[in-house]
Amino acid sequence: MKKKTVKDVALKGKRVLLRADLNVPLSDGGVEDDTRIRESLPTIKYILDEGGRLIIMSHLGRPKGEVKPELSLAPVAERLGELLGQEVVMAPDCVGAEVKALVDQLTDGQAILLENTRFHAGESKNDPAFVAQLAELGDILVNDAFGTAHRAHASNVGLAEVLGGSVAGFLMEKEIEYLTRATESPKHPYVIVLGGAKVSTKIGVVDNLLKLADNILMGGLMANVYLSAAGHKVGKSKIEPDLLESARRGLSQDLDGKIKLPVDHIAAEELSADAKGEYFPQLDLPEEVMALDIGPRTVESYKSILADAQTIFWNGPLGVFEYESFSGGTRAIATAIAESSATTIAGGGETVAAINKFGLARNFDHISTGGGASLEFLEGKELPGITSISEKE
Repeated sequence: MKKKTVKDVALKGKRVLLRADLNVPLSDGGVEDDTRIRESLPTIKYILDEGGRLIIMSHLGRPKGEVKPELSLAPVAERLGELLGQEVVMAPDCVGAEVKALVDQLTDGQAILLENTRFHAGESKNDPAFVAQLAELGDILVNDAFGTAHRAHASNVGLAEVLGGSVAGFLMEKEIEYLTRATESPKHPYVIVLGGAKVSTKIGVVDNLLKLADNILMGGLMANVYLSAAGHKVGKSKIEPDLLESARRGLSQDLDGKIKLPVDHIAAEELSADAKGEYFPQLDLPEEVMALDIGPRTVESYKSILADAQTIFWNGPLGVFEYESFSGGTRAIATAIAESSATTIAGGGETVAAINKFGLARNFDHISTGGGASLEFLEGKELPGITSISEKE
């Protein structure tokens, strides 16, 4: 780890601004899934135990610069307080005189959660005036929000510039270490599993990792695009036509046949909870159906490749796992990865949802909290939220 971490700075009596990723799903006025809150606990507890005066910043949802009460972090403050066993003060805003007064009342080992930073347009715009207001609240910036590392926002990049740098929290440190291992020094055979609906974010990953991975297994809409690019009939399966040329380029560069595509499908005429999947043993699909899951022969082929892997990175389900009729492929591959002796890394919101649905979270070495950030890291892009963290001397 070349970056400074929270252990490299003195915290006692300091006002510590912590950029955490507490962007959790809410339901009926409470926290529906507290995974991201729990992931942030080691850093939060360390700062409090060291006597820091903790000011936590986070966004929630996409309010786009407007105050939206349904996206308030108040339920998060309540849940965080329960997990810590101490009160977490909920601020009415993230900047301003009232917030400054609350921060000034903090004593060593106390915490306050600022309101949703994205209620202000200056957050996403990294506006200097908004950055200056945030900077008034703290002495040290700890960045533990890997999920926003690919964004140059006020609460990570802007603050780091004003406060003379930042240090990584424990979650950020873990993310950097595992993903660096996956891009610079993976143990081979190295297998990447790519699926899901957001194909455009993964095309660059394929191009970058073809030279490093031993196999790239595809499913979901990802596979549809590459199957179509290879000249196969995908019926009325959804594809992104503007990505076909990029997919063709990737296939043409794949001289060793590392990209593996489905050879059979579970398909239906429509996607609904009541739709019944029909098995199509052939590669090409008729016009009236859409591929909604990988077939059993594809599952067995992929499992045989995963069985020999030493490093596995997975992003994106291989079918519409939310519906039982089309969950078999994703369940089988998720289980194979979880039972593997390889170093297993997973990322992406849909991927995490699938892992949790199948009860496999404890079997993965690392589940990344940042889908877009992890993909851009694997693509070889420079992430501003990481670049802004101070280097060790």
